[in-house]
Amino acid sequence: VQLQASGGGLVQAGSSLRLSCAVSGRTFTHYHAGWFRQAPGREQVFVAAFTWNANGTLYADAVKDRFTISRDSGETTVHLQINTLRPEDTAVYFCAATPYWRAQYYQAASWHYWGQGTLVTVSS
Repeated sequence: VQLQASGGGLVQAGSSLRLSCAVSGRTFTHYHAGWFRQAPGREQVFVAAFTWNANGTLYADAVKDRFTISRDSGETTVHLQINTLRPEDTAVYFCAATPYWRAQYYQAASWHYWGQGTLVTVSS
């Protein structure tokens, strides 16, 4: 499974971005998808997840009111809509996938496949 993240960039606080994670060679069918982010000098943290079988979504408390994770109807791309961006959202955003759902979904070790990351920089 190969993942390609895109959509990052330099934006002003208050604006919106939509990040995308495209899978190649297959679809997201039978794969859960997630997003993590890593701010400069900090560890990687969970942001959001989409469960393929239940079409359920999970969010970190810090972002649940502004972030939305979704999957396209063709199940080839997972999106992360980010609204009302803040400077503290500045980070490299990584998409991830796994065929096995874990109770510790918020831990990076629970995910098997990773995209290369896309940088989001929010200016104040």
